[in-house]
Amino acid sequence: MSKLTHFDSRGQAHMVDVGDKETTHRVAVTSGVIRMQPETLRLILEGGHKKGDVLGVARIAGIMAAKKTADLVPLCHPLALTRVSIEFEPDEAQSLVRCVSRVETRGQTGVEMEALCATQVALLTIYDMCKAVDRGMVIDQVRLEEKSGGKSGTWKRG
Repeated sequence: MSKLTHFDSRGQAHMVDVGDKETTHRVAVTSGVIRMQPETLRLILEGGHKKGDVLGVARIAGIMAAKKTADLVPLCHPLALTRVSIEFEPDEAQSLVRCVSRVETRGQTGVEMEALCATQVALLTIYDMCKAVDRGMVIDQVRLEEKSGGKSGTWKRG
């Protein structure tokens, strides 16, 4: 296992210097789910929610979150993102919505945090818009699915 890079030789937190790293195409894909009552999912899918297009708003929120990650996570570098996509996969049998976020850049550091932030905020937005009808929703299984680019190469969840 590698050492933690966000600490210097004295154990103090610092922002990692990526200045000498190669600029490469970097991609991260994350996913997560929000579990809810079947009636709540039905409202979302039928567009019958009072607040409007729940998944459309959540998609925009996720994109905005990816762009603001460095403002939220203290040691993240601000990145010029080249692509952010958020997809939702409703599963009526399990009464959940799966969110998959893909974030890309051409840069000197990866976009895993931006993709994780996008997924989390998209799911939080679904919760926020639906909490009036279902306070028992659960956000679960938010995780990195794959990443590519940079010195460490490609990683995929097994």
